[in-house]
Amino acid sequence: MINSLFSGNFDIANWLYNIVCLIPGIVIGLSLHEFAHAKVADLCGDPTPRMMGRVTIDPRAHVDPIGIACLLLLHFGWGKPVLVNPNNFRNRRRDSLLVSIAGVTMNLIVGVISGLILRFCLRSGAIEFFLTKSGGIVFDMMYYLVYINFSLMLFNLLPVPPLDGFNACRAIFDIDGTKLMKYGSAILIILIIFNIPSLILSRPLAFLVNTIVFR
Repeated sequence: MINSLFSGNFDIANWLYNIVCLIPGIVIGLSLHEFAHAKVADLCGDPTPRMMGRVTIDPRAHVDPIGIACLLLLHFGWGKPVLVNPNNFRNRRRDSLLVSIAGVTMNLIVGVISGLILRFCLRSGAIEFFLTKSGGIVFDMMYYLVYINFSLMLFNLLPVPPLDGFNACRAIFDIDGTKLMKYGSAILIILIIFNIPSLILSRPLAFLVNTIVFR
C-alpha cells in the first residue's frame, strides 16, 4: 500500500476504502492479542497487567494510534505492549512461555473462527449478498479480519526480539537473551526494510487464509 502513495497510479478513493476495511480487523486483532497476554499473565499470578487496566478487551487499553497508522501505511505496526513481572509467576519458566504464546494463540483462534464463519457464509448462499455493494464491504472487512489475525500470528512467531517468538524461545531453552533484546528493535527494522518477514511469511499466510476460507 505504501508503494502506491509514491506511484503515478495512486487512487485515493481505493486507498481510503482499504483503510476503512482494514481498521476493524486491525483493532480487533491487536486488542485481543494484547488482552490475551494480560489475561494469561493475570491467571499466572502477576497482578501487573490488571493494575494497569490491561485485562480488558476494550481497544482503548491496547491500541497505539501510531502503531495502527504504521500498520496501515507500512504493513508493520504494534499495540501497547503488556508489561509483566515474571517474578510474580507461580512457575517462572512455564508461565513465561504461556504468556509469550497467548497473543499468537488468540490471533489463531480469531483467524480460524472468523475464517470458518466467512467460509460458511460463502457456501450457504450469502455469496449473492457479497456481490452487492454493501455486501462487498462486509466481505472485505471479514476477509481482512481473517488475514490480519493470521498475519499477526505468523509475524509475532518470528524468533526476533522483541517479538513473542523470541520470548517463547527464551522460556523454552531457558536462556537470558537480555543483551540481544537491546538490539532487537534495530534487528527487526533492518529485516523489515529488506522485506525479509514478507518473503518468509507470504506463502504460509496465503496457505492458511485460502485453506480456512475457500477450501
